[in-house]
Amino acid sequence: MLSQLRNQVGQMRRAFGQGWDLLRHKGPSQIQFWLIALVLGIVSGLIAIGFRAAIEWLQTTVYGTPHVNTLHSFAEELPWYFILMIPAFGGIVVGFILHHFTPDGRVQSVADVIEGAALNDGRVERKAGVASAMCSWITLSTGGSTGREGPVVHLAALASSWVANALKVDGVTGRDLLGCAVAAAVSASFNAPIAGALFALEVILRHFALHAFAPIVVASAAGTVISRLVYGDVTEFALPGTTTVEFYLELPAFFLLGLVCGVVAVVMMRAIFFADDVETELQNRLKLPYWLRPAVAGLLLGGIAVFFPHIIGVGYETTSLALTGNLLLHEAFIFAVLKVFAVSLTVAGRMGGGMFSPSLMVGALTGLTFGHIATGLFPDMSSAFTLYALAGMGAAAAAVLGAPISTTLIVFELTGDWQTGLAVMVSVSMSTALASRLVDRSFFLTQLERRNVHLAAGPQAYLLAMFRVQGVMRRPTDENAADEQACRDLIEQGLHVPVDATLETALPLLDRSDLSFLPVISRDENNAPVLQGALFHVDALKAYNQALAATAEEEHS
Repeated sequence: MLSQLRNQVGQMRRAFGQGWDLLRHKGPSQIQFWLIALVLGIVSGLIAIGFRAAIEWLQTTVYGTPHVNTLHSFAEELPWYFILMIPAFGGIVVGFILHHFTPDGRVQSVADVIEGAALNDGRVERKAGVASAMCSWITLSTGGSTGREGPVVHLAALASSWVANALKVDGVTGRDLLGCAVAAAVSASFNAPIAGALFALEVILRHFALHAFAPIVVASAAGTVISRLVYGDVTEFALPGTTTVEFYLELPAFFLLGLVCGVVAVVMMRAIFFADDVETELQNRLKLPYWLRPAVAGLLLGGIAVFFPHIIGVGYETTSLALTGNLLLHEAFIFAVLKVFAVSLTVAGRMGGGMFSPSLMVGALTGLTFGHIATGLFPDMSSAFTLYALAGMGAAAAAVLGAPISTTLIVFELTGDWQTGLAVMVSVSMSTALASRLVDRSFFLTQLERRNVHLAAGPQAYLLAMFRVQGVMRRPTDENAADEQACRDLIEQGLHVPVDATLETALPLLDRSDLSFLPVISRDENNAPVLQGALFHVDALKAYNQALAATAEEEHS
């Protein structure tokens, strides 16, 4: 009897171990993983709702208005010194947080989530991530000219990283968990379940693997349900009347609008990077502490807002005015230019926030400006000029995010207007085709390229950076190690690689030198080379090929 009981316990333990291994390594194909996706979707949806509520609470405290969508109308009635100083005060608090809780004084964003998916097994840094969320919360509540969707995506990534670390899952499952969290967060933010799921696949994971689709859809639906329980089944923007395209005559205008929005999106992205370079150069020359940088940016932002309060906050009120046609031609043009300037100040000032809402606003204003001109020149051949604002909103946002599919769907789900799909799709396709050739595919991937993280070109470009020479080399004590004297001869000729280098550096050296191996060295206290081993060309290529095969298997499974 006792022996039978022991056997049963042993079988149960083995079965539990096998099930746990399946959950860790093949979770997306198992029904248990869908339950985890559901729970993570609910949590991420609550995070999105909670972040929005936190912004409204703090905004009410500092500005006195309870609704983020009416900030600029309310700010018009405030004393000028309030409008000037509130963003500056927010910048001071942001600078303090960055100084004490981040390693580089930089607010993390969607780009860091993309990097975590590609290079860190679906994980993001937790301490700096929480600090970045705090900075974005304060920035958006005190008038920073960015959006709330980027911080929500990053917060959801923090939740998925905690789950992935708790379950000790591998990289494939970690990335799928990350996709689930992001999809739910985006869906809850926009009440857009289809777009949320596709955004996670298109922008964050950057593949459409079938094994990831089902759990991501489950999480996205959960996030949407949470949003609708709180806010109801309503769209973010309401369009006036009907919008009908005069298809055969008007489609060329939407092709042209797409090109215009692509140029505007590139101008906005490059303006942000230019402002970042200028502010960094000035900071270095004046030797200002970097914790003052957000405060200076906030003060400049407040100075603009004294005269044009439309540029502060997420900008949904101005976007809605553009979509409903309640702005004149010159107003739409001026607000678009000022918004680009304000976003550049906010992002380059390291204040925090996302890029989606600003790109929607700039796109809607650009589209409305174009629509005023087009319908004025050809009134008998045009539909409502507000349709151009809708198409422009999608076109600019798609070019900035590098996400034509999910952005098109977000525009539809934000407005509830599915009758103008062809016009939006044409504009989006032209804008992304143009912008992706003038930047590194998107704002986020260009950000990473500026940090020498090469994800835009695909796995063949960034996988080499994931392998340290130290992990691939053969040590002097290993079997089939390189001849020690031959290694020392090569070191004397200057042919060697440092022990902390990656294959991204080492493999081109092997290719150029036409050698079968290169010595791997470290440096002692006198800077003299110390032989640590040898990197063989065949070993480097083998590691690279295995990584490419694993990536292809994940993306096609």
